[in-house]
Amino acid sequence: MGAALSIETIGMTKRFGAFAALDDVSIKIEAGGFHALLGENGAGKSTLVKCVMGFYAPTSGSLLVDGREGEIAGPKAAQAQGLGMVYQHFTLVPSLTGAENLVIARADVPRLIDWSRERAALAAFMAGMPFRLDLDRPVATLSAGEKQKLEIVKQLYLKARFLILDEPTSVLTPAEAEEVLGLLRGMTDAGALTVLMISHKFREVETFARSFSVLRRGKLAGGGAVGTVSRDDMAAMMMGERRVRTVAARSGAPDPDRIVLHLDGVTATDPSGLRRIAIDSLSVRAREIVGIAGVSGNGQKELADVLGGQIRATGGRVAVAGLPYGGSRAESRSRRVRFIPEEPLRNACAPQMSVAENIGFRAFDRRGDGADGRTAIWLDKAALRRRANDLIARFGVKTASAEAPIATLSGGNVQRAVLARELTDPVDLLIVVNPCFGLDFAAVSDIRSLIVAARNGGTAVLLISEDLDEILELSDRILVMSEGRLVYETAAAEAEIGTIGRHMAGHH
Repeated sequence: MGAALSIETIGMTKRFGAFAALDDVSIKIEAGGFHALLGENGAGKSTLVKCVMGFYAPTSGSLLVDGREGEIAGPKAAQAQGLGMVYQHFTLVPSLTGAENLVIARADVPRLIDWSRERAALAAFMAGMPFRLDLDRPVATLSAGEKQKLEIVKQLYLKARFLILDEPTSVLTPAEAEEVLGLLRGMTDAGALTVLMISHKFREVETFARSFSVLRRGKLAGGGAVGTVSRDDMAAMMMGERRVRTVAARSGAPDPDRIVLHLDGVTATDPSGLRRIAIDSLSVRAREIVGIAGVSGNGQKELADVLGGQIRATGGRVAVAGLPYGGSRAESRSRRVRFIPEEPLRNACAPQMSVAENIGFRAFDRRGDGADGRTAIWLDKAALRRRANDLIARFGVKTASAEAPIATLSGGNVQRAVLARELTDPVDLLIVVNPCFGLDFAAVSDIRSLIVAARNGGTAVLLISEDLDEILELSDRILVMSEGRLVYETAAAEAEIGTIGRHMAGHH
C-alpha cells in the first residue's frame, strides 16, 4: 500500500437549478487524518462526498488530491487516484465468495481468471491487512460486521489511500464498531490511510476522529480538533439558531400491577419461511418503556409484524389487557393500542393523500370527536380539516398546508404527523419500530420526547430499535434479541454496553 493522501476542497459549490446543495465549502483533510463530517439530513454531506468521488461535477470550486488539482470525471477516475468509499448499504454480490467479490471489483480483471495465482496474491494482500476474514465463504453467509470489513478490505484491495465511510457502524454491534473503527484509526496513525467519516454518533466522533467539520444548509458551519469542542457546541453548529429540545426525563415508576402487553410462547415465521422467532415471555407494564435491542435481521421485524397484525403467530399467545390480541383495527381501537412502524411514509401513510387525510385515518369513520365510538354516516371534511390543523399546530408539523400531499414533508415531519394521529386519543399500548431512522438531529429529539411523554402519562411502550443509544436513553428495561429469541434482560439503570453488545453478537 502507498502512503495516505491529503484531500482539500476549495470553494466547492453544487447547484441544482436555483438550489445550492453545497455553497462555497472549503475543507482540508491532512494525509493520515481521521476526519468526521457532521450535519443534519439535507445539510450537504452526501453532495460533498459525491463531488469528491466524481458522481457529481461541482458547479464551481476545485478539489486538490495530495496538493494537485485535477478534475475527477467519475467514480472510476476517483478509484484510479486512490479515492474509495464504503456506502451505508452493502454493495457486495451475496452469492459470490469474498475472494470473487474482490477480484471482480478490479478495473483490470482478466476475462479468464487464473484462480491459483489470484488466491496466492490475495493471501499475500490479506497478510498485511488489519482484518481477519475467510475469503472462501459466500458473502450471504457472513455477519453484518464481516460484510462491513469486507467492504473496507475491498477498497484497500483497490488501492484506496483516502477512504470515505458513510455511517459505517449503523449495522454493527458496539464491539464490531469499535474493532472496525479502531483498526482504521490505527492505519491512519501509521500514515497508510486517510479517513473521512460521515456520522451522527458523537461518541464515535469523539473516540476515533481527530478533527471534524459541520455542514449546515449547504455551508460550512464550523469545525476544529476533536476534544476542543463540546457536544453541545457541535450540536449548535449543526442546528444554528434553532434550539434542540432535550429529551424529557422519565418520571414516575412503572406500574408493577398493570401488565398491558404479554407474550407467552409466541412463535412465528416470516412469509419467506426463512426467519423464525420464538418469544418465551415478554411483558410491558403501564408507564414503562421496554427497549428491544438487536442487530438488524435477528427477528425484530417479525416480532413487530406479529404485533402489528401483518403476520399471524404460529403458536403461543399475545394478550393486551389480559385478552387475546391479533392486531386488527377493531382490536387496536377497543384496547387503545397504537403501532408506529419503521419508515412510516411507506408503511403507515398514503403518500399522495393530504396531510389532513393521513392524520384523519384513525377517526374519519367516527362521529364528532369519536369519544362515543359511534360510526359516522358520511365523511365530515370540515371536521377532518379542523382536527388536522389543530394537531399540526400541537405537534409542530411543518407543512405548506394541511392539503399538501404527506409525501412532500421531510422525514421528521412525516413522523410527527403519524405520532399526532396515533397519540391524540388515550393510548394504553404504544409499539414503535426504529422511530428515528434517517431523521435529523432536531427531529430525533422531538420524536423521543413525544414517546417519553406518552410513557410518563401512563402508556406502556414497546420500543424496537437498532440504535443502541436510543434504547439506552429511553428505556426502563432493555431486552436483547438474537436469532429470533430474547436472550438477555437488564434494567436500563444497570445496563453495560459491553454485555449488551456481546449478546447482540450472539455470544450468550
